[in-house]
Amino acid sequence: MMKHRHICNMWTHPLAWLRANGMERRRGGHRGGGDGEMTRGRKFGAEDLQLLLLALISERPAHGYELIKELAARSNGYYSPSPGMVYPALTYLEELSQVTVEAHGNRKSYSLAPEGMSRLDSQREHVDLMLAKLRHVGRKMELARRAYAGEEIGEQGAAGWTKEMIEARRALKHALLLRDDADEAEQQRIAAILRRATAEIIGEAMPGC
Repeated sequence: MMKHRHICNMWTHPLAWLRANGMERRRGGHRGGGDGEMTRGRKFGAEDLQLLLLALISERPAHGYELIKELAARSNGYYSPSPGMVYPALTYLEELSQVTVEAHGNRKSYSLAPEGMSRLDSQREHVDLMLAKLRHVGRKMELARRAYAGEEIGEQGAAGWTKEMIEARRALKHALLLRDDADEAEQQRIAAILRRATAEIIGEAMPGC
């Protein structure tokens, strides 16, 4: 009898799940990829890292090391940019007057400046999406860790999703797969349905609704 249950029966080992989701760490590289690599080949580039740092600093002033640790904590250890990436980014933000700096001995504490808040506000949707990706990856990493340790995983798993949520996500994927050969008119119909569903999920009103 199996010691634990996996959310998806396609994979029976966490390493296989990580490989399948493009999340296996590269050998010899920094944790999370030296170039900021995240899932499925998508990356956090230099500008993304700047925005993430601004978002964290907007919550409270912090030292560079604290920001590195916070990014690692939010992704459960998967995304931990090196000091060689973070400190130049902080220096650049200081040069742009988007953060202010206060020296505490040999350490610098960074606070958000009005210019930095304006930049965050202009990129709010993108920033929120990146932070959500960090949370999502962190939950998946926790699920993989628990499965690897042989711990019992309930129906909701590490992500905290209900059985109904998991089944609905799976049903949507299957429905889209079955319409893979849809003509243009059918694709437009499906797109309209997905836009309405997306707007309802995030609580936004669709034009004309």
